[in-house]
Amino acid sequence: MATHELASVALDDKYTATEGRIYLSGIQALVRLMLVQKWRDEQAGLNTAGFVSGYRGSPLGGLDEALWKAQPQLEANAVKFLPGVNEELAATAVWGTQQVHLTGESAVDGVFAMWYGKAPGVDRCGDVFKHMSHAGTSPKGGILLVAGDDHGASSSTLPNQSDHLFAASMIPMLYPQSVEEYIELGLHGFAMSRFAGLPVGFKALADTVESSGSIAAGALDVHTRLPKDFAFPPGGVHARLSTDTLGVQARKQEALMQDYKIYAAIAYARENRLNRVTIDSPQARLGIVASGKSYRDVLEALEELGIDADEAARIGIRLFKVSMPWPLEPDSIREFADGLEEILVVEEKRQIVEYQLKEHLYNWRENVRPRVIGKFDEQGEWGAHPRGQWLLPATADFSVAQIARVIAGRVARFHTSDRIRMRLAILDAKDVVLGKAVATPSRPAWYCAGCPHNTSTKVPEGSLALAGIGCHVMATAIYPEHNRTTTHMGGEGAPWLGQAWFSKRKHVFANLGDGTYYHSGSLAIRAAVAAGVNITYKILYNDAVAMTGGQPVDGPITVPRIAHQVAAEGVKRIALVAEDPTRWADRSLLPPDRDGLFALSVHHRDDMDAVQRELRGFEGVSVLIYDQVCAAEKRRRRKKGEFPPAARRVFINDAVCEGCGDCGEQSNCTALLPKQTDLGLKRSVDQSACNADESCIKGFCPSFVTVEGVKPRKHAPVAVKAAEEPALPAPLPLALEGMHNILITGIGGTGVITIGALIGMAAHLEGKGVSVLDMTGMSQKNGSVTSHVRIARDAAQLKAQRIPTGEADLILGCDMLTAGAPDAIARMRPGRTYALVNTFEQPTGHFAQQPDWQFPAAQVRALIEESVEGRADFIDATQLATRLMGDAIAANLFLLGFAFQKGFVPLSAQALDKAIEINGVAVKANQAAFRWGRKAALDLAAVTRQAAPAQVVSLQKPQSLEALVADRTAFLTAYQNAAYARSYADLVERVRDAEQRTRGSTVLAKAVASGLFKLMAYKDEYEVARLYADPRFMEKLGEQFEGKPVLRFHLAPPVLGRRDAEGRAVKTSFGPWMLGAFRVLAKLRGLRGTALDPFGRTAERRMERQLVADYRAMVEDLLARFERIDFDTALSLARLPEQIRGFGHVKEESIVSARVRWEMLRGQLDSAAPARAVRPEPVAA
Repeated sequence: MATHELASVALDDKYTATEGRIYLSGIQALVRLMLVQKWRDEQAGLNTAGFVSGYRGSPLGGLDEALWKAQPQLEANAVKFLPGVNEELAATAVWGTQQVHLTGESAVDGVFAMWYGKAPGVDRCGDVFKHMSHAGTSPKGGILLVAGDDHGASSSTLPNQSDHLFAASMIPMLYPQSVEEYIELGLHGFAMSRFAGLPVGFKALADTVESSGSIAAGALDVHTRLPKDFAFPPGGVHARLSTDTLGVQARKQEALMQDYKIYAAIAYARENRLNRVTIDSPQARLGIVASGKSYRDVLEALEELGIDADEAARIGIRLFKVSMPWPLEPDSIREFADGLEEILVVEEKRQIVEYQLKEHLYNWRENVRPRVIGKFDEQGEWGAHPRGQWLLPATADFSVAQIARVIAGRVARFHTSDRIRMRLAILDAKDVVLGKAVATPSRPAWYCAGCPHNTSTKVPEGSLALAGIGCHVMATAIYPEHNRTTTHMGGEGAPWLGQAWFSKRKHVFANLGDGTYYHSGSLAIRAAVAAGVNITYKILYNDAVAMTGGQPVDGPITVPRIAHQVAAEGVKRIALVAEDPTRWADRSLLPPDRDGLFALSVHHRDDMDAVQRELRGFEGVSVLIYDQVCAAEKRRRRKKGEFPPAARRVFINDAVCEGCGDCGEQSNCTALLPKQTDLGLKRSVDQSACNADESCIKGFCPSFVTVEGVKPRKHAPVAVKAAEEPALPAPLPLALEGMHNILITGIGGTGVITIGALIGMAAHLEGKGVSVLDMTGMSQKNGSVTSHVRIARDAAQLKAQRIPTGEADLILGCDMLTAGAPDAIARMRPGRTYALVNTFEQPTGHFAQQPDWQFPAAQVRALIEESVEGRADFIDATQLATRLMGDAIAANLFLLGFAFQKGFVPLSAQALDKAIEINGVAVKANQAAFRWGRKAALDLAAVTRQAAPAQVVSLQKPQSLEALVADRTAFLTAYQNAAYARSYADLVERVRDAEQRTRGSTVLAKAVASGLFKLMAYKDEYEVARLYADPRFMEKLGEQFEGKPVLRFHLAPPVLGRRDAEGRAVKTSFGPWMLGAFRVLAKLRGLRGTALDPFGRTAERRMERQLVADYRAMVEDLLARFERIDFDTALSLARLPEQIRGFGHVKEESIVSARVRWEMLRGQLDSAAPARAVRPEPVAA
């Protein structure tokens, strides 16, 4: 690819540049808007200041972070940022900025202010907003109310839409269609607010605020014109002092609103043509009205149907763009409607433009009566009961494909074409494939590895917890048996105030985060105390607002403060449960006990269950403060050196591990990964993801070891001498005729968003038009994330932010499951799409709770290949990047390099390298990963050889029966002795002979070989000792860690007899000396099962020996009547030992379950038809 002339760009350009073009996101555009308003005021000779306050929430979760990062620029331009304690108080502070000149001597001419919050924040601010809008703004100030709407409830408890809330508060609302319009309409918003004396709403939909693009930087390019002919009342419409009594003052404010202010806003919209015709036709028949995201979706849908502006003019389509959906300015919409036969209103969620449009036309001229449709077809909403036929539903959000179908249907009355028929055929074919994609497991949001919520949200058996908001609401999906019902923010626990009097349940727990407590949740505790109900509030102090990115709580909050505050509210019992209770050895900071009136106790988190059992018996309101720093925040702080590194690491001896999953059951930790061995599926700890929470150690299993004095071993990057590095050939040039679409899919927190940002910046550097939409939702909690990247020669070609159905040119699948999800499959089209997919099998959060969860690699791969007709490459980028670069985080840059070299990224290597440099994070490593990916695309085999370690230890499951029996016989010889092993081999051989003679197969023999081995090699004290004494244990430890390991073993020897409240054995930690004890004990295995065996008399050991005897008897029974039994039932019986796993009570529970199935299958042996001979299988099968 030819050398490109790249633009000179710095990261701060988005906040400093006043000419040329800049690259920024919707969030960053809101920050820039405040700066541009200040520059424009200075140009106009005004001495103004800016003020920003609000409360974070997706899709505006990152706005406060962006404002903090831009603090130098904000301070230099007299813009004050004050995070709100909650939405209402932040809105009240914003309202207060318009009263500076009323309550004292103002230091500035006016204050332009911005409030921000997600749509539920708009809901709860209704009272403030109504007072604010009626009281008015200052003439040189102005207010913009930014509402983060989440139409599809991607990260909300309900789908939301702010339009109607703003209308109810008499607040005009602007709806930008792109990042560029954030600046343009934002400036109009401030100007309108100053002119009309009203705050102005600003709809920041997830699709626009989470997108990025290259926009013009001209600060003075937007022209705001004030209407000359609008007649204001005496005294104007702005904020003023009043000596009237309250009722008189209120009625005067209402009169100003109803007679002047709202009409002043309409006049402003008319003067500045905020709503206007963008495509016209001299003989227009069909009119289309759309605003914001829907407007861009309509443009995209028309293009897909082959209808550009010229074609629309020829066939009779007129398009009307609405930038101010409420109130809808009447003159422009009536002018648009004149002469039309039908108007299609395209808007997501409930109708707001459609209802106003009908009102504007109904009593206008009798000769202007076009049919108006939108949410419903021509029958209308009430043409049938209970409702009419949906056309563009009000539920969730809809796609470009839906809009295209509707437009095609309306246009079909007077026009059709081959392009339209072809597009509809593509959509129909895609529906068939999408039906298969439903089977792909989703990647649900899940608690981070080591998250304190994994422990804090659990309750004792028989108890119930009411879920809170934020991360706590996830507990309803993760622990649904104990966490039920949700509520709005600040209402945690309050539903119980209405339930307690009518429920047979005497007590509930309520989960509450420290951020929500500070926001408004403390009032719910006050209400519970006032009501006198029995409830325990579990307040998690994790020192961060974790759900939205780990921001600090908006004010001073500590464990002692919370304890003192709730005690002052009347809570008489507090339990402080901590990860490290020694921090509270000095009780002087905590409220003192008062005999019979107040008690506070401190506990280790391991006592959580017992503490909760005690609290649920307490009469009245009690509080449990759970003190443990957010796991994600620990990781962030450790990277910055602001948190001590983990003192020790956790390691699983997979030889001891039974794969029972109890470690996952206890910890719910996503750092526990499946590990396939020749003895079955085990567990391993992902050291790169582990946050050293150590809850997994509570799993009742002796395979866990903690290691001090070490750190995870990193692979040294493969060294390549620069002098030996040949220049890589440029990929074949990719003609950029129309839109080039790249969909990036992956897991939150793995750098997926970074790839989109790098491509976007590279396109910006080359002067191309680019849009990058990051669909994050709750991705940072292990969920899926997708980035829609659209590149064009010119920004004017960009339309919808999302890639339409079947229009992806490249699928960059950083994770196979998300690449095979319906959202990604919908974008693929045979003949157009190339898919590059990482085959590394990262399990979903469900693996922590489902020990036998299997990654559906073959199924998902087949679906992707079908969707692109084989135009795909599948590579384990994670493993290759780890070996080449020493870190799995390099995998995504590796994939980008691979796709680039294949010719599917229409940018230059120079621009991409420069974008990595501008990003400023791990520049050399990221550039190297990108280059390795390019090399792999040229010669994958050569790169794989370079990545391979000197010795590859490959564990393969034995394929033939002979190999399986030989391997297991050798194992049992080492386990006990040769005679013990021979008794195993002899029985398997007898089964093989019978099966070969009657069926010509070895399926049952292999099942018996595995099942009998599983039971005979039961892991008693001698075997656990032998497996630890085996030199391979220390070898595996050395492969994972570097340093001098100091080991601690976590065991539950029966001789100690420690038990928990439920009577189950409790583990104890033993030091390095235990390894020597293991070596001695391993040599005593000859005592196993003899009269001298000190462990053999326990119920567990007797049970294990009985299982072996019972299984042998069952096999003998099968052999005795082999030709008269049902073969499939016999096979199921032989495989039953696979279900028996674990140690102690875990194993006992699995045996009880297996025994039930055992008896059921035995009853079916004779009830089914006798086995019939089948086609012989190869003996080695």
